[in-house]
Amino acid sequence: MSYHLLTGATGLLGNYLLRDLLLAGVPVAVVARSNRRQTARQRIEAAMCAWEVDLGRPLTRPVVLEGDIAQPDLGLDAVSIRWAAEYCSTLIHNAASLTFHSTSEDGEPWRSNVGGVRNVLEFCRNTQIRKFHHVSTAYVAGLRQGRVLESELDVGQKFSNDYEQSKLEAEMLVRDCEFLEPATVFRPAIIIGDSVTGLSTTYHGYYAALQLTHTLVKSLQPDETGLVGGQTARLTLNGTETKHLVPVDWVSAVMAHVITHPEFHGQTYHLTPRHPVTTRMIRDVLEQAAGFYGASLIGKGERPSDASEVENLFYEHIRVYNSYWKMDPVFDRSNTEAAAPHLPCPHVGRDLLYRLSRIVIENEFPGPSKRPLEPEFDVESHLQPLLEQADLTPSMSTDERLLGLEVLGHGGGQWQLIVRGEQIVGMEIGNHDDRKATCRLDIDTFAALARGKTTWADAFQSGAAEISGNGRSQRQYAQVLEQIFATPVN
Repeated sequence: MSYHLLTGATGLLGNYLLRDLLLAGVPVAVVARSNRRQTARQRIEAAMCAWEVDLGRPLTRPVVLEGDIAQPDLGLDAVSIRWAAEYCSTLIHNAASLTFHSTSEDGEPWRSNVGGVRNVLEFCRNTQIRKFHHVSTAYVAGLRQGRVLESELDVGQKFSNDYEQSKLEAEMLVRDCEFLEPATVFRPAIIIGDSVTGLSTTYHGYYAALQLTHTLVKSLQPDETGLVGGQTARLTLNGTETKHLVPVDWVSAVMAHVITHPEFHGQTYHLTPRHPVTTRMIRDVLEQAAGFYGASLIGKGERPSDASEVENLFYEHIRVYNSYWKMDPVFDRSNTEAAAPHLPCPHVGRDLLYRLSRIVIENEFPGPSKRPLEPEFDVESHLQPLLEQADLTPSMSTDERLLGLEVLGHGGGQWQLIVRGEQIVGMEIGNHDDRKATCRLDIDTFAALARGKTTWADAFQSGAAEISGNGRSQRQYAQVLEQIFATPVN
């Protein structure tokens, strides 16, 4: 089984890619960092559990490798590096910093967007991964105007901020990498929430303005005329500037389609809408959704010298995004339309933008879950002795075979049993193409088996566990699998 190794799985787009690839039957492994509250596995589990609630069914778990793209070898230990070299054929590089302005040459966004790409490419070289999918941005176009082709990259353009320039440098590194097969490059525009549910967990760009105006309205109560703090706000925009907003579910759907269809690999895709929105419409939605009334558009220029309290607060807190409000170019979408004509981008008009804005306001701009989710039953902990035993087991001999084990749901995962004769001699994470059969069941069934409340024979008979493959009967597989539960647990 050949795995796709995904970076950035804990971000908004990464969460959707993880879901869509798993639903498409793609074997996925992720490189994820731990944080102060959660291990890498707990962060991924939080995302997976949320998707299971949304979909109403248990899902296959990805293989989780704890690491950091900012470190050499992606911060992975020797066992994880060996595993990736043996099992992974494709890398999907989605991790990135969205920092607009750097404070140093070693800081963000350069550290992640350029240094991180160098680390990822070197990792691919060392593990002989040659298939590469790279998430760039449509804004590598910088300050260009007119029509920007998907085939174009560096044409001497200037940039609005460090983020745009760092992403161009990253994409150039990918394109100049000779040991890779021709890379597939995705250039999404400005990603907003789910077009159906409104879900978003990060708040940049448009959402930064929405969150700021909502906070101002709450802090400085509107007067009887509806003006915040009794004052008007003058915005240094003319209202005709265009921005390309794309729902995260659509971006992920197109990416997953391209990734799972090799005939579309090796191209560059502008993941942009047919029709951009104007800053005038954004102003109108901010009024309607956040109650930020009285904002007038006065054209390009500096902050008014006689700025009011509301204006000063707005300009001070939005200044990091000053470069964001420029006029966008026209993005060619030929490759995207040719590869995914059945996946048109949802139209981001006034109604959709208002609905998405109200959803995040009413939910108080929710972020990713920070609370570790402990499973009622953790399969990996139960299997740890077998995993440790595998490290002591010599290389496979001719009389050994592999039996895959997939446990769906919170606390589950993917493993393969190393079987010598009829005896389990060890276990490894993930599944291998050479496995003779695979056993699939959900976490509740596995827990019942571990606690001695049912048997493998009964689980196969009832359909609670399924075996696919050849060479053995269900009874023979049941006898092998019973060795996992030599001692029932409480």
